[in-house]
Amino acid sequence: MSPSRKQKKELRKLQKTAAELWQDQQVLAQRAADVAREAGRQASVFGRQKVMPAAQAKYHEVVDPYVDKARPYVAQGVLTTKRVVDSKVVPVVGTVVGKAMGAWDAASEARLKLTGKPVVVPPKKKSAGPIVALVLGAAAAVGILVAAWQTLRADDELWVADDPLAAPDA
Repeated sequence: MSPSRKQKKELRKLQKTAAELWQDQQVLAQRAADVAREAGRQASVFGRQKVMPAAQAKYHEVVDPYVDKARPYVAQGVLTTKRVVDSKVVPVVGTVVGKAMGAWDAASEARLKLTGKPVVVPPKKKSAGPIVALVLGAAAAVGILVAAWQTLRADDELWVADDPLAAPDA
């Protein structure tokens, strides 16, 4: 069955309209690429002129007072943290672990006396679940990174077709 003359005329008219729409879309895509390129340039200039000086000023205001002037690469906060961990945290953790181990030993001896059987800790079952989850997570992260790279790469030809005036075949 071949289309009638009226249907052929309507198809030609539709194809002409589609070609005009395609051309308009190409022009619009080119304008959008120009606007995006200019916005990126303006954002870069704004970052260099406004954001970086403000961030540096805040860094010097907040971080510099804690930097040890005798050792410029070691922050006093790090030294204070090390001193607190060595003098307070390590002894407390050691005491807690020691008491827990003592309680475990006492419970084991009591059970041995009562039942005559020593306390046996069952071995852990090995499972592939965490490994599979790790591999899937890494694959997802790689996929996200590739998608982001494809999206954000600087490729001007990505916005405009090779033949901007060619219409798709209807």
